Amino acid sequence: MNRQRLYWTLQIGGWLLYAIVQIVASLLATTNPSSNRIYFLLYESFLCLLVTHLFRIFFHPSKWLKLSINKLIVRVILSVFVLGLSVYFLRIPLSLMLGLFDKNVAFDLSRIWGLSSVYTVIFFIWCVLYFTIHYIDQYNKSLKYEASMVEIELNNLKSQLNPHFIFNALNSIRALVDENPAKSKQAINQLSNILRSSLASDKKGLMKFDDELKIVKDYLGLESIRFEERLKTEFDIHPGSHDFYVPPLMIQTIVENGIKHGISKLTAGGTIQLKTSVQNQTLKVSIRNTGQLTRADVASDGVGLRNTIQRLKLLYGDEASFRIVNENHNFVLTEIIIPQNRRYESINRG
Repeated sequence: MNRQRLYWTLQIGGWLLYAIVQIVASLLATTNPSSNRIYFLLYESFLCLLVTHLFRIFFHPSKWLKLSINKLIVRVILSVFVLGLSVYFLRIPLSLMLGLFDKNVAFDLSRIWGLSSVYTVIFFIWCVLYFTIHYIDQYNKSLKYEASMVEIELNNLKSQLNPHFIFNALNSIRALVDENPAKSKQAINQLSNILRSSLASDKKGLMKFDDELKIVKDYLGLESIRFEERLKTEFDIHPGSHDFYVPPLMIQTIVENGIKHGISKLTAGGTIQLKTSVQNQTLKVSIRNTGQLTRADVASDGVGLRNTIQRLKLLYGDEASFRIVNENHNFVLTEIIIPQNRRYESINRG
């Protein structure tokens, strides 16, 4: 269920149940309860709903959900006491309108303290339920992400560490040992970086864009040995990209997909273009490769595409997007858009 829909279902349902309990208790306690009393109890429940919703609006931007338990408890206790006291006095205007107001009773200190304490306990229970549901949701999201990372890691290992890939890489490096020892040493370092990143990627929820870019350049550098003049690379990196974090190996996997399904099939080779732009605190990563996307390509790499979409969904919800299309007769465009500052501490262990 959509999180907002779930929130409003529980919020409305919970306070409606509170109103029903209050009304039933009032009916049982009084032989001839007035309709004004029932209206007052309904208003009280609506007031509690409104106050808790405004409280939620307040603490979300303040990042209470990321606080330690000790700090959170202190803030919650102080807040629910203020909320309880506020609701007590906010009830007074309606009690005046309905003829239920008694000055001596309403402003009696013991009554103020007693009812405010009752509301404080009710709001504290609301907070416990709200934060518990939130933490359970985050925990489930973490578990889903970890499971997704394992699956994606297996796919990365299968695509990058398969015998064909290593055989081609080592053959290319061996050919360079006598011709260009310095370049062969560089190629070995690039291969080592790729393997290390593949094996370590399951330990990170997100990684710096700069680190991901370095992996992409190492991978393309290694592939350029195999394709020689058939592979051209172009980079257009926005300076603001360096402030972002991205899912590990996501861009590298898309680049590899472009070479596998596009450039490697063309006799004349082609170009890989990596461009980023930053706007409204979002990072757009555009990857273009020479070639044409076919249904067979999508089918053969369907798991990789689904995993990419799933990772973005788990990490960013509806704030991220992914698409891959034939931009024209010569290029395939893969585009990822992600928001800034979404490092989920519960899953980002890197």
